[in-house]
Amino acid sequence: MKKMSGILIMLLVACLVLVGCSSSGSSANGIEQKGTVPVEKKEILVSAAASLKDAMTEIETQYEAKNAGINLAINYGSSGSLQQQIEQGAPTDLFISAGKKQMDALEKGNLLAEGTRIDLLGNDLVLIAGKDNKDITSFQDLAKADKISIGTPDSVPAGKYAQEALTSMKLWGTLQAKLVLAKDVTQVLTYVESGNVDAGIVYQSDAQGSDKVKVVTVAPADSHSAIVYPAAVIASTKNLTEVKDFLSYLSSDDAQQIFVKYGFKIIK
Repeated sequence: MKKMSGILIMLLVACLVLVGCSSSGSSANGIEQKGTVPVEKKEILVSAAASLKDAMTEIETQYEAKNAGINLAINYGSSGSLQQQIEQGAPTDLFISAGKKQMDALEKGNLLAEGTRIDLLGNDLVLIAGKDNKDITSFQDLAKADKISIGTPDSVPAGKYAQEALTSMKLWGTLQAKLVLAKDVTQVLTYVESGNVDAGIVYQSDAQGSDKVKVVTVAPADSHSAIVYPAAVIASTKNLTEVKDFLSYLSSDDAQQIFVKYGFKIIK
């Protein structure tokens, strides 16, 4: 009888120990484990033109807040550089270019997911100068400037548009010796803000985000090709559904209003 009682006591102690361990494991580090499996986030890799950075940063925050299972990783740069990275196999799910030329090249190389390319946004091309600059009041006044910055025309769409505009105004030939070519529009803006150059040609959206420069004038729309930001899903994506959903969101009223706030234009 005593032996049986001893066995029962040992079994009771064992049960209590097991319950204690289970309780301890479920609240380790003060965190309640309720048996739910954490949602694994899917990462969407976006390559976007440098001029989109301010707007896309806000959109990134908003989209991730609404979609807990998504993590956006955005790589910014000149559209030409991003195009080359994609062609060389850099992991990318979505490409947003500041010009059609770069997207056309990827489409020709069958690197875009079929049927996903859209014209997402528009912009204006503007001449900027330092906030206190009183010498430059028009494109013609660039003849007075010592240094003028534009994006490298071969790789930066804004630089190509600038070249077209200056050529249309018959200023390209006389101004070439004064040009400081930049890797992207953000660098052009920095050159003007720092006073390293007297003037620059950027997008309206870039100029709007700076309190150190002023917009001197807007380039006539007929002086350059239409400014269009195309976007498309990259064919090699492993998350086609999620990427297409995000691209669709970029065209939504909510996202488009954010773009407008930062100086972009809605394409009708």
